[in-house]
Amino acid sequence: MIDLYYWPTPNGWKISIMLEECGLPFRMVPVNIGKGEQFHEKFLAVGPNNRMPVIVDHAPADAGAAFAVFESGAILIYLAEKTGRFLPAGLRERHTVLQWLMWQMGGLGPMAGQLGHFLLYAPESVPYAQRRYADEVDRLYGVLDRRLAQTGAHVAGDDYTIADMAIFPWIRIHRKQQVDLARFAHVARWYETVRQRPAVQRALDLGKELRADTLSDEARKALFGQTADSLRGHTGNTP
Repeated sequence: MIDLYYWPTPNGWKISIMLEECGLPFRMVPVNIGKGEQFHEKFLAVGPNNRMPVIVDHAPADAGAAFAVFESGAILIYLAEKTGRFLPAGLRERHTVLQWLMWQMGGLGPMAGQLGHFLLYAPESVPYAQRRYADEVDRLYGVLDRRLAQTGAHVAGDDYTIADMAIFPWIRIHRKQQVDLARFAHVARWYETVRQRPAVQRALDLGKELRADTLSDEARKALFGQTADSLRGHTGNTP
């Protein structure tokens, strides 16, 4: 059994998709990031970066004690290695997948996340920041579109892999990024193909009732502006 510390966000969806695709038994443990539950001591014990998702595998391959894994990219690799699925064994194929996974982790996710923040959550409009991140997100969509024009099927080649699972959730929120997907025909085609997978649909349904349309002042305080000093103030809190 795997415990999935989760909230329905793009990074959370990556792992719910992988778990559903692999058919692994798991238990969702909601982490209400809008209420600051990611800073509670119980979560900190498994997620030292105060960010979800995190998994705790109660049946690791080494037959040892339960093992916690944080960071969504690391979790995808861990689950792929645990199951032998969605990450090829061949040197070239494996590292092609890992390159595109890191592209999402270091590029698309952070840039789209910052764009979303300045478009949707900043207390005042910052045109320079909006333009800066919008341009970079547009460039990244262009990179992905060019790649998919070459591969035809999936990001790393013919096979569906953890690279697709990592990238898809960030494309899913293209409207919030104010991206017109019609401009990127190959991305749009790939997106629809992945979206139709039954496991993906089940994964996106997980905890969808937990999402809020608007952020309260409490949620804004929990999500934005945390520093090392503010984190020290959370010590001792428990869910």
